[in-house]
Amino acid sequence: QERLVETGGGLVQAGGSLRLTCAPSGLTFNHYAIGWFRQAPGKDREFVSHIGWRGTSPEYGDSVKGRFTVSRDYAKNIVHLQMNVLKPEDTAGYYCAARPGPYGSRRSSDFASWGQGTQVTVSS
Repeated sequence: QERLVETGGGLVQAGGSLRLTCAPSGLTFNHYAIGWFRQAPGKDREFVSHIGWRGTSPEYGDSVKGRFTVSRDYAKNIVHLQMNVLKPEDTAGYYCAARPGPYGSRRSSDFASWGQGTQVTVSS
């Protein structure tokens, strides 16, 4: 059974950093692209980033470009989302998702498996 677990969320001041981790299990890590999405209360789910199964072709949402970096650790079969220069508007639940195939997507509907999410709160 495919399962994804996000960790690393928390409370941070504006300008600070956090690193989220996505740990998939029950799937062949190298055969899936991984995406990150976020959702704040009362708002639609928003694309944050995705990375292909070879660690290539990462993409970022416009609101996080230049501040967030996604990467894969093949030794540990995990994906990191490094978030720097955090802003209060980054406050949301962050979710990782897996999509079979080499490429990720900006559309959440393209991802089949999802984690339960981790909360990120940025104070001003």
